[in-house]
Order: sequence, then C-alpha cells, then structure tokens
Amino acid sequence: MTSALLDVQHLTKAYAARKVVDDVSFSVMRGQTLGLLGPNGAGKSTTVSMICGLLQPDQGKVLLDGQTMGAGNNAVKFKIGLVPQDLALYEDLSARENLKLFGALYGLSGGKLQQRCDAVLDLVNLLDRAGDKPSTFSGGMKRRLNIAAALLHDPELLILDEPTVGVDPQSRNAIFDSLDVLKSQGRTLIYTSHYMEEVERLADHIVIIDHGKVIANETPADLYRRLPAKAALRLDLLTAIAETDVAALSILPGVDSVHMSDQGKHLDVALTEHEVAVGLLNWLAKAGYKTGHFATAKTNLEAVFLTLTGRSLRD
Repeated sequence: MTSALLDVQHLTKAYAARKVVDDVSFSVMRGQTLGLLGPNGAGKSTTVSMICGLLQPDQGKVLLDGQTMGAGNNAVKFKIGLVPQDLALYEDLSARENLKLFGALYGLSGGKLQQRCDAVLDLVNLLDRAGDKPSTFSGGMKRRLNIAAALLHDPELLILDEPTVGVDPQSRNAIFDSLDVLKSQGRTLIYTSHYMEEVERLADHIVIIDHGKVIANETPADLYRRLPAKAALRLDLLTAIAETDVAALSILPGVDSVHMSDQGKHLDVALTEHEVAVGLLNWLAKAGYKTGHFATAKTNLEAVFLTLTGRSLRD
C-alpha cells in the first residue's frame, strides 16, 4: 500500500479575529498529484506557506516523510520544492545564472549543479534560452523558469501555487507538458488553483477549501458522484418552447432539471446519464421543435463546487 509522504494535521491560522485556515487536514500519497482547489482568499496559499515551513500555524502540524516541519528544520524543508505565485527571479541574470544562484542556496556546486541546471532547463523547454535574461522572457517563460528553480535540488514533493496565473495558452500547455513528465516519473505534486479545468486534467485526488475549511477531500470520481446530474444538454431552439412542454420535459426519465433562457429559445438540461440526451432530442423533434444547435457536457468541478457551496469557484 502506498504510504503518505505528507500529512497535514489540523492546521489553523488566524489574523486578528479572522481564521484564514480553520482545522485543515489532508494527506498526500507518494507519487500522487493532489489538486488543492478554492476561490481566491479561501486559504490555499496560507496553507501552502505552513506546509513549506514559511509560516508557523497557530495550531496543528505538518509531517513530511514522518518528520515534523518547523522553523530551523532545514533537512525537512529541503525535501520540498515550491513554485510560488509571485515570480522569484533576478531579471538581470541569465536563466542559467539564476539557477546556479538558487542551486548554491541548496548546497549544489560544480558538475552536479551544472547537470541539474541542464536537466531542469530541458524539462521546461528552456535549454536553448539558458544564456538569456528573464527580462527578455514572456510571462509564461518566466513561470517555467520558476518551476525549473524549484526542481533543482530534486525535491520529493513539488508544490505549485497558482503556476499559470497570467500566462498565455501556449505557455500553459508547456507547463502541463512538463508536469505530465514529472507525473510519469512518479513525482509527488500539489497543484493549487482556482482554475477547475487545470486540476481536472492533472489531479488524481482533490481537496477543496472554502472559507479556510476543507469541504471535500476525495477522488474526482467520488466528487462527481455527489451530484444527481452526471451530464448536461444545452440546446438552442429555432422557436421558443412552451412552458407546458418545459414542464413535460422536466419529468422525463433521466432528466434532473431544466433551465430555460433567451425567452424559451435556449435550454440547459441536467441529465442523470449522457445516454438520456438522444431520447430527449427525439422527444423535442416529435413535439415539433427544431434545434439550431446543441452540445453535451459532462459534470465538472465547477458544478461540484456550486453544489457544495452555492457559489461559483471563481467568485
């Protein structure tokens, strides 16, 4: 059975009378990618700071590989690589010089440091720009260099705190490609974000935090099972649907709910299964309604969060 690399136990942190993190507990197994989700201000970054030993909790503790994280315990801290929200780079040093500086802080030198610089630059697809300064890089390239710096000392746990904020789609895909390689190597990752689609792509376990509390701690499949609707059908009708037909539609087998908009010309139908969509389209056709456009969608984390909290994940 896979053992836990990280145990977060009852972390609490308050500023004045406000609890930013309120009794947060979860574990991360070796080789697992854990998605830490929550809206801005939910307590994700404060939790990450306590995990890394950058911030002392008011209550609770963090165990990494069985050792307690705490002030001065550098042997444990060195097992973590942190990619912070804010870029930590020297703009007037080259990419390689930046990495050598960070590597020296971890006690790396000589051929070992050179080897690690080449390896991490290659991983983030910046080896050909090693001699260029970050001041000439795009925002996405700087983010990738930040990831390379966090990997220099070959940490057991890599934590990425909102690593795609403000980056272009091409750089976001490049970051995902690098993370896919790390996952294939069995690296343990924590990925924090308020972008649901990113966590859906990467994570095999998800923790959702809202108002400083853990409101979900399970696999994506288990999260989706919390919802009565497993799929959706979105339709644009050429003619407005009558309210009596909306009522009839809503009680068809497999239909969980029907939401009408655009004066009856647009329908959002929540379904218990994808297969129900075919029968629903046939029902509409027999009732005399022509469809201009339709699309199916699966349940996503946005819908889960809305169900759990009553608000959007990005609110």
